[in-house]
Amino acid sequence: MSRNLAGNDSQCGPHHDQLSVLGEELLVQVFEALGSISTSDLCNVSRLNKMYHRLADLVLYRRIQFNTPEFHLVFSESLDRRPRRGSAIQAITLTYPSSELSRLILQQAPGYGSHHAPSRIDTLSLSLSTMSNLATLDVSVPDTLLHGIGTLFNGPFDLACLKSCTLFYQCKDDQYWDLHENIHIFAHPVLESLVIKRAKLDIRGFDSIERPHQTALKKLHLIECDINDDALSDILEFPDGLVEFAMTQTPEPHPELEESSDNIGDYITALKSQGHSLETITIDFQALTGLKSLRMRDFETLKRLCINWDYQLFGKSSTKPRMHSVGLPPNMETLEFFNELGTDSGVTELLVSAIESRDVLSRRWQMMVVVANDDGEVPRDIVEACKLKGLQLDIIGHFDSDAETEPECESGMDRKEAKNGVDMVSEESRFDLIHRESPK
Repeated sequence: MSRNLAGNDSQCGPHHDQLSVLGEELLVQVFEALGSISTSDLCNVSRLNKMYHRLADLVLYRRIQFNTPEFHLVFSESLDRRPRRGSAIQAITLTYPSSELSRLILQQAPGYGSHHAPSRIDTLSLSLSTMSNLATLDVSVPDTLLHGIGTLFNGPFDLACLKSCTLFYQCKDDQYWDLHENIHIFAHPVLESLVIKRAKLDIRGFDSIERPHQTALKKLHLIECDINDDALSDILEFPDGLVEFAMTQTPEPHPELEESSDNIGDYITALKSQGHSLETITIDFQALTGLKSLRMRDFETLKRLCINWDYQLFGKSSTKPRMHSVGLPPNMETLEFFNELGTDSGVTELLVSAIESRDVLSRRWQMMVVVANDDGEVPRDIVEACKLKGLQLDIIGHFDSDAETEPECESGMDRKEAKNGVDMVSEESRFDLIHRESPK
């Protein structure tokens, strides 16, 4: 074999490029494998000739993370010399604090043939407009860049290939940033996944004259946001078919909420325009109350509903008579409560009745996930109803000292009965049940 490799000096000499016989597609795959092992080695290979330099750029600049604004600024300036590098980037992460950004002068004259006026956008935000193939954008930067990046979302030719976006702007005293500055992200025609952290949106909603139609948004997560329910209803008219919606908030929000409703029913009403396509609804918002029973019969495709309290579903008990019964999604498969059951005896009776009427209310209902109280227990009536109707009951937060010990119920139900009616899951398995995000 060694004689075959060295038999012809003209073909196998020290200056012969044995990779040149491969096509560009294969070379890119080779460079991807090399880059996953050592980025510095790939940089060295990129210096061998112009073709390697061009193909290595496709790998080296595919995913970029800027931890300091200096790196971002240097790269922005380099795009003036090598604009094709911008089109090679498919994913970018911007994460740096206000203290780092304050030392830079951002308002500079745009270069590389920008159509944006210098007064409307800063240099760092403008560099994103050159990334014509950008598919993933993760923003966690000071609110100084809020207006500049928002200008890109309102541009007809910027970020045209964006598929996934996460937005979080750091504000003084940990205040909420104004979503109106980035409101046109909801009009992006091909964006599929959007995560917004610690933003506020008042009743104006999407107040632009030009309103989009049939956007591609599939997943919307609102993490610790202060969102008006009417504004939410307004922006949810645009997606052609939203599949997943999540809204989370801390038990004691800071600063205090100004725009959010205190009734979970208002947010369910806001989601009704997407009732034909939603498959998962998660509302982890402990402060929300329930004034009336939720009516969700229009959510025909919903498979998973996750909320905090049982009274958010059935409405709190009061001296006034109940005028409406609960309307569960007809094809719901899983119902999850993030907080303990049994805090309202009247609501507990309604939940037991709903379980017993499962074949009528929601015949595909297969699982209910609940949280045990401080004693590791759940109301016995609920456990017995689940056993009677064959509904799988998963209890989170129950830990047995002995691996063979079976779960116990409030009234000391027989362990064999509990085993037949209840499946216990550990706290760690909760992440297999629901994906819950929190801001950085």
